[in-house]
Amino acid sequence: MHMAKRKMYNTTLDADLIKEIRILAAQLEKRQNDLLEEAIQDLLEKYKFKQPAN
Repeated sequence: MHMAKRKMYNTTLDADLIKEIRILAAQLEKRQNDLLEEAIQDLLEKYKFKQPAN
């Protein structure tokens, strides 16, 4: 995985999702940010070859 320069990206998330990602990060001893980036990469890969519906 090639990582470009880092850039701040702010958003709001469901409070329950935040709680779950905090717990998961602690269990895996990973940073929350790393897990969120992994999830975004998975989402982008999921939709990579799908054409938008018109």
